[in-house]
Amino acid sequence: MAESVDPDTSRLKGSETQPQAEDETVELQIFRYDPEVESKTEAHFEDFHVQPHEGMTVLDALIEARDEQDPSLTFRHSCRQGVCGSDALFINGKQRLGCKTQIDELSTPIRIEPLPHHPVVKDLVVDMDDFYERMRAVEPYFDPDDPPPGELEERKQSRENREAIKLSTRCIWCGACTSSCSIAADEDVYLGPAAINKGYRFYADEREGEDRKAKRLELLTETDGVWRCQTQFSCTTVCPQEIPLTEHIQQLKRDATKADLKFW
Repeated sequence: MAESVDPDTSRLKGSETQPQAEDETVELQIFRYDPEVESKTEAHFEDFHVQPHEGMTVLDALIEARDEQDPSLTFRHSCRQGVCGSDALFINGKQRLGCKTQIDELSTPIRIEPLPHHPVVKDLVVDMDDFYERMRAVEPYFDPDDPPPGELEERKQSRENREAIKLSTRCIWCGACTSSCSIAADEDVYLGPAAINKGYRFYADEREGEDRKAKRLELLTETDGVWRCQTQFSCTTVCPQEIPLTEHIQQLKRDATKADLKFW
């Protein structure tokens, strides 16, 4: 069965979940779109049925659907262990990683769509260029004020500082948080939660020094930075790595406010 949808918004309105099929297969409603195939240029959903097994993930189901039912079905995946971030999808109305989402934890039929707010390239594959540009904008690399203390000598970090920033280092660049953020969706210039978190990861690293820290804070609090966040918490809710993204953004706001205080 095929249903027409808008490829830009990749949403099908008015859908309701249904009980699992009596033949004990699981129904997948998968978004399909291919601008290079005349019969598939209109975005729509297609139904697939897979035989579930213990531990089956959404990614497992997609691979089975592709390998056994339609080899043209297109989606990204790589490590299958939740660390590469390539299989971020919109599953039953929420951004999730296909490899970390168990089939038996979802209501059926399972609706699988591309990440919202990204141009669809084909089926479940979206163009991530804009997301990567936002990440690069915060200069996501270690940049200390001073050279290393000695040739090939390790630049050590205190245990306390490591504990303070460890959650922010978990980002896998999947784009789920930015996809869930309505502010990032409406304003191309807004850095978005992933990029701000990446900037925070280095801003809060004691090894970069005070000068670099001040420059990072200035970069992250420019017009298109943290002040556009409306504290919706959607980014924190969908993050597969459980990074407290909103908390990091709020911390940067507080630090920026303190930095601007002047005393006479």
